[in-house]
Amino acid sequence: MCELYFYYAEREVEYLKTKDERLGEVIEKIGHVDREVDTDLFSSVVHHIIGQQISTKAQATIWARMKAQFGEVNAESISAADIDTLQSFGMTFRKAEYIKDFAEKVKTREFALQEISQLPDNEAIKALASLKGIGVWTAEMILLFCLQRPDIFSFDDLAIQRGLRMVYHHRKIDRKLFEKYRRRFSPYCSVASLYLWAVAGGAIPGMKDYAPKKNRRK
Repeated sequence: MCELYFYYAEREVEYLKTKDERLGEVIEKIGHVDREVDTDLFSSVVHHIIGQQISTKAQATIWARMKAQFGEVNAESISAADIDTLQSFGMTFRKAEYIKDFAEKVKTREFALQEISQLPDNEAIKALASLKGIGVWTAEMILLFCLQRPDIFSFDDLAIQRGLRMVYHHRKIDRKLFEKYRRRFSPYCSVASLYLWAVAGGAIPGMKDYAPKKNRRK
């Protein structure tokens, strides 16, 4: 199976370089960033619910068990399973309830899944966040890594804030400062996010976090 990555090209990169010299230097040092996407909206929602507050490895293990059991993870296969079966894959009871509730809402068309891709960002986020187990941050990640929306910039993402502190030498990122960067990077905030995540993850040796030590999360 061919892996799919978030698509961006020279246009987005050149725009960001023109708008922000420091980010441009980061882009030059890191090069192209490949981040996998899942273009199936139903499986993406389920995958994100599973992955909350657990390691990527644990998430992958649970997902592999589900795929082995169901073949295809869709509204029909999840609706037909009971809570105990879902829990047996390694997820919590609450996550199993959230996933089951989501599947049943999609199956009965109480939740119009196919309409999400037609909505503007703010409305799509609001609709997804109405689901049990989906908050604003998770909805934003679904827009970025499933729908591949080009202008997603999440204030609630701690790694984005860390990346901003590291690139721009800020001690703290408050909402006002964050929105300044959103305006600067728009309409390609998603691509800026890819690079800020990479910086936060240590992609450029020698860059440090300027947050006061007492506020840093270990």
